[in-house]
Amino acid sequence: MTEIHTTATLRSSERVIAGTTVVALSGEIDLLTAQPLSARLDMLTVGPSPDLVLDLRTVSFIDCAGLGVLCRAQNRTAARGGRLRLVTGRTGFLRILRHAQLGGVFEIHTRLSNALAARPESGDASATAG
Repeated sequence: MTEIHTTATLRSSERVIAGTTVVALSGEIDLLTAQPLSARLDMLTVGPSPDLVLDLRTVSFIDCAGLGVLCRAQNRTAARGGRLRLVTGRTGFLRILRHAQLGGVFEIHTRLSNALAARPESGDASATAG
């Protein structure tokens, strides 16, 4: 029997645009990459009122560990009076969110410019893709 070992890779870059931290992610968010990503997002959401955008447009795969990281970041951000937006236009990712019953949990935009320009939703942390 042959064992196949693969190495999941996740690349990230960060920049601050008008006070909002934008984290662009590329690759796979899975069991192997979730812990370091979670640790980094914890650092970015440690202060009061964190304003964070996760650009997921070039994420090719996400599993339940990755969804857990996103949920943790959302919860930490909300608990500190901040805001988290996701940028993705991938229908597969949106379908995964719906199947996991997380469709209304995240504020989702299809363009980075829209996520940066969007005003906070009053009373509801989710928004339609835009």
